[in-house]
Amino acid sequence: MLNVCSPSAEEKQEISSALAKIPRQPQFSTDFEVARGRSTMEASPEFLQAATGGQVTGEAETASWVRIRHELPAPAMFSTVQYSFSTDSKNMVETLVFRVRDPKDVMQVSIEDSASAVTTPAAMLAASTPSSRIKLERFGKSSVVLARCYGSDGNPPPDQSAYQTVFQTATDVMSSYRGLLGARRTVPDELTRVQGASPAKPKAGSKPIAKKPPAPGG
Repeated sequence: MLNVCSPSAEEKQEISSALAKIPRQPQFSTDFEVARGRSTMEASPEFLQAATGGQVTGEAETASWVRIRHELPAPAMFSTVQYSFSTDSKNMVETLVFRVRDPKDVMQVSIEDSASAVTTPAAMLAASTPSSRIKLERFGKSSVVLARCYGSDGNPPPDQSAYQTVFQTATDVMSSYRGLLGARRTVPDELTRVQGASPAKPKAGSKPIAKKPPAPGG
C-alpha cells in the first residue's frame, strides 16, 4: 500500500474501474442485518490512523457504532454491501464495503470518510462528506489505496488534482448508499439506543455499600 497519496496511472484506472462497477440502483435480497454496539479501543483503529487530518490521542477510546449489511442476489458482481458508522469523542467515520461474489482479482472495495465530532451524526449524514480513502483488496496481490493527504510540519499538501474525479465518484457512491440503506434514519436511532444502554452512574453523594467483615475464623 505504497504511494497512497499518488498511486500510479494504472492503479488509478483500476480504482476508477472498480467504482464504476458498483450498482447505483441495486436490487437487494430479503436478507439483511442491523447491529449496534460500543467498543473500547486500546489503540487507534486503522481507519483513524489513515485519516491524518483526524484527531487521535494515545488514550484508550470508546467508540459507539452501527452496522448495516444487505445481500445482493446472484448474478450480481457483489454479494454483500456493508455500511458502518463509528463515533467517539474526537471523530466520526463512515465505511462502505462491497464484497465481490466470485473474486478473481479484486476481492472487495471500501470507501471511507470522516468528520470531527464537533457536529452531530445526523448533521454529518445529511451532508455530502467528501470521501477520504478508497481501498481495493486484491486476490493474491497487495491492496491498492488512494487517500486524501494533508500537509504536515509546515509542508503543503501534495497535489492530488489528478485524483479529484475518483474522489468525487467515491463521494457520490457513499451519498447514494446512505439513502439506499436508510443510514440517515437508522444510524441516529441506533446510536441513541447505544447511549441509552450506558451503565448507570452512581448518584452524587451516594456511598458504596459497605461489605460485612468476615466472621472470625471464617
